[in-house]
Amino acid sequence: MSSLRRRPVLLAALSALILITPAAVAHEAGGSTSTDGGIDHAEATHGHHQHGGDHGHLPASKANVKVVGKAAINQDTEGRVADVGVHNGYAYLAAFRDPNCQKGGVYVFDIRDPAKPKQINFIRTGQDSYVGEGSQVVRIDTPKFTGDVLAFNNEICGTHLNTTTVGGATLVDVTNPKVHKYLAQGFGDFDPVSRNAAGLAHEVHSVFIWDAGDKAYAVLVDDEEFADVDIFDITDPRAPVMIAEYDLFERFPQILQAAPANLVEVFHHDMIVKEIAGRQVMLISYWDAGYVKLDVTNPLNPVYLGDTDFANPDPELLESAGIVAAPEGNAHQSEFTKNNDYVIAADEDFGPYALKAFTDDGTSFGANQGDLTPQLAAGQTLSGTGIYVGRACDVDTAVPAAPAAGTGQIAVVTRGACTFTEKLANVVAAGGYEAAVVVNREGECGAFGMTLEGTLPAFSVDRRTGFGFFDKEGEYDEAQCLAGGDTEQGSLIPGLAIGATGDVITFSSSFDGWGYVHLYRNNEGKMAELDTYAIPEAHDPAKASGHGDLSVHEVATSPTRNDLAYLSYYSGGLRVTKIVNDSLVEVGHFIDEGGNNFWGVQVFSHNGREYVAASDRDYGLYIFEYTGN
Repeated sequence: MSSLRRRPVLLAALSALILITPAAVAHEAGGSTSTDGGIDHAEATHGHHQHGGDHGHLPASKANVKVVGKAAINQDTEGRVADVGVHNGYAYLAAFRDPNCQKGGVYVFDIRDPAKPKQINFIRTGQDSYVGEGSQVVRIDTPKFTGDVLAFNNEICGTHLNTTTVGGATLVDVTNPKVHKYLAQGFGDFDPVSRNAAGLAHEVHSVFIWDAGDKAYAVLVDDEEFADVDIFDITDPRAPVMIAEYDLFERFPQILQAAPANLVEVFHHDMIVKEIAGRQVMLISYWDAGYVKLDVTNPLNPVYLGDTDFANPDPELLESAGIVAAPEGNAHQSEFTKNNDYVIAADEDFGPYALKAFTDDGTSFGANQGDLTPQLAAGQTLSGTGIYVGRACDVDTAVPAAPAAGTGQIAVVTRGACTFTEKLANVVAAGGYEAAVVVNREGECGAFGMTLEGTLPAFSVDRRTGFGFFDKEGEYDEAQCLAGGDTEQGSLIPGLAIGATGDVITFSSSFDGWGYVHLYRNNEGKMAELDTYAIPEAHDPAKASGHGDLSVHEVATSPTRNDLAYLSYYSGGLRVTKIVNDSLVEVGHFIDEGGNNFWGVQVFSHNGREYVAASDRDYGLYIFEYTGN
């Protein structure tokens, strides 16, 4: 896991010193504008961890679930569909960035006859902007506005900016879904200046709106800074006003947990707001910090009500596969049950392997594997002597060939001056290396992820670890790294000659399963975990590849039954679970012929019957009915 939003915590106890990485400090000061392929801001983290492309699928099967109707979007493109919302006889499917980030927006389907859904509109966002987690319609009735309002998020495709590109979020009047009217386009937080461009609101990963009587509000997931819970007054949705922003890490430190040490990626991912006992209660999925419950009746003064910790070792992996491993902590999305006795939460994980790294002097360290490079399979180990090769850019002295030796050689590269893909290509061209390890530069310093292409395995590590490969950790100066200095020369390891030999570095990979579901008691304070649930295939090492993404994505609880919940499980299909004696029990499922790839799930009623809308990333809209007890 890696991101500029990481917050490494010295986790002997919660009262211990909390250390924010230099990378994080740089981000707070105005955001990263790196284009080297670094995954070092929240939007890149979302894209890196989620919505992968593991091709293949599970066999068709079904139990206690009937397909009532289905309809394809009018663009037959794999990966095109994202989230789904339902309101008043219409379904709203988000248009994601695939395949080339053009024509993002929201598809509108008439589902007043659930057996015959039909696309009747498409609502565009800005060019080179796209919609992902956010697609929701709410009836707003305030002194300033009355009507049905669609809210969706706006994320941006890298540096592909157009005159109509928008960040932030968008509000649209869909009182008549066939003839939409934009109310506010691209509203959001503009301070500090967006990493994309001045004049654009910060990118938003998700948005949720609610009517609180005379007032209405929106909460946004700010991708670009640690104060990532942004709240707007949308009483007049034509003129949203930002009224508050919160960094839950700082405001409510009790949401952090003391162990395990890998839970350092603390940021806002998704949220809902529900009126419970006269209070407006926000349930926030805050990634490695867990699921956080706040009273936002007064959004200017949120009150902590409760949160969760991730059990260590991972309870589902231990139960399903007998494997002892730390939880990955990907708090993705969650909902209250109808009677509010429980919280059901989706813990998304697209990486079924865990990476361990250590040196021959007994030092263990954190590392991340680059994405479009050869990956270590479960049980595979890669080892070699570290050879320092500097920045390895085209403008630098050529990377020396790996020394002839009896052991493998791993090129240790420093970040800076060129893309990771360029660095790896030069290592490959030099010949003789088993892999490359990229060490972070001054001014960023902490752990990070990489998107790059190449024919050798590639890994990234924080700057202190890079110094340690050559027994120079005593020379590492945290304050100096924080200060930044010369970003080009500052990427080099001082006093280290090209070709210097370091420790033997070893990487090993082990199977740790896909994402799954938590069941919590909705109590005050730390919410008690009662059970976990995963589809059997998610913890079968034989299905770690070639069967699609076997992670859960979202949960939708029944508005009519206290015990029922529906899960969108990507290639695992639609799953129906029932709460029985404080446990989650699967009672229904559906996977279509040729497989499914479900993202969103939403429950709705029609003529007194309960239906489920699900968005298939590669197809469009499915409408289901649970036929069991």
